Amino acid sequence: MNSAQSQNVTPRMMMYSQDGFGLGHMRRTTSIANQVVRANPGAAILTMADSRLGQFFESSTNHDYLKLPSILKAGPGDWRAVSLPLSFSAISSMRCELIRSAVLSYQPHVLLVDHMPHGAMGELIPTLAALRNSGAPTKIVLGLRDILDAPEVVRRRWSLEGAYEAIERYYDTVLVYGNREVFDLAKQYGFSPTVRDRMVYTGYVCTPQTARYTARARAKYLSSSDTQTKLIVAMAGGGADAYPMMRALLDALPAISAQQKVYLAIIAGPFMPAEQRRDLEARTRGLPARVSLSVNDTLSYIEAADLTIAMAGYNTTMEILRSGKRAILIPRRGPSAEQRMRAQLFAERDWVEMIDPDDLDTERVVAQVCGALDRGPRMPELHRPDISGVTTSADVLLDMMDAASAAENLESLELGLQLPLAA
Repeated sequence: MNSAQSQNVTPRMMMYSQDGFGLGHMRRTTSIANQVVRANPGAAILTMADSRLGQFFESSTNHDYLKLPSILKAGPGDWRAVSLPLSFSAISSMRCELIRSAVLSYQPHVLLVDHMPHGAMGELIPTLAALRNSGAPTKIVLGLRDILDAPEVVRRRWSLEGAYEAIERYYDTVLVYGNREVFDLAKQYGFSPTVRDRMVYTGYVCTPQTARYTARARAKYLSSSDTQTKLIVAMAGGGADAYPMMRALLDALPAISAQQKVYLAIIAGPFMPAEQRRDLEARTRGLPARVSLSVNDTLSYIEAADLTIAMAGYNTTMEILRSGKRAILIPRRGPSAEQRMRAQLFAERDWVEMIDPDDLDTERVVAQVCGALDRGPRMPELHRPDISGVTTSADVLLDMMDAASAAENLESLELGLQLPLAA
């Protein structure tokens, strides 16, 4: 290899995203990947993921995807295959080998692991160990959303599964996509002083995209001459567990309509079971409401709405916070406490309003929705959250990629100088 070739090492990042039954992790990792390529158009990014929707979100150039067999977390420590009629142990072994082979072949300068430091049921550990034993300059980074689950659940599961040990042994940096003053993740989940020194709170990660067709989104439901009707948009990300919330809204709609002229736009989500979606469609008959499976630009619908009602998944919540528009969050009941904790903490700061999922009786829903509409389409402007996380995260990752690729360049140059000249 000559010196010119040694200076042409492409900065490479690999991302691991475990998101077999939702959209949240893929949305967040895609936003970060897009920002990395925006800042360094020469970077190459490969994402390993098992989402059944594949490349659902619009991605940048130089970014490709490796699909793993999909698995589903049914409960703490309880995983199952989604599509293949094989045992979980067989699927797990296959995934483990695919991950190890892909990482060692790609040789990333940065490996960003989303959410699970050890991978689903420890599937990342052989890869992390192989990277460290190989002497590769790869920087290994863990990315954690603002809230994972109830502290006692995380502490118990991560201790049993070896997640704390994995972070201590293998990770160079931990990015926390949140605000320490809102939720001190290190303290709540009992990270060691060593790991706390490696942590960077980035602020909340929100897609850098902007609403593209707000007026068109509103015009789907209301004519431009209709200035009296209020548009309510209900959305829930993937929608796998959104049916109770959507049904409660439809049950309350006649009473809401008796007090205010409204139209309810329901975005069910691509993972809502077909029979549940059909049931919601049947319930809209005779009501000022319509059900859609999904939309291309949720930001436009949030901007178009007089009120957004959503579950409290990370990405939908961050898009709402960035808009500053009035919103009611109805978190999922479980199995994780993450959404309920997020909704409560954000409601305490007047960033959103909240209805507890165990309090979805019609009278409560009607009162909350009508009250929110009366309070106007925007939340208070004071003390808005820090949503610069996508830029901060990308900057940290780019610095690591530059350092690792420079080390590879230097190693290649030194090797080239040591090779004998051809006769």
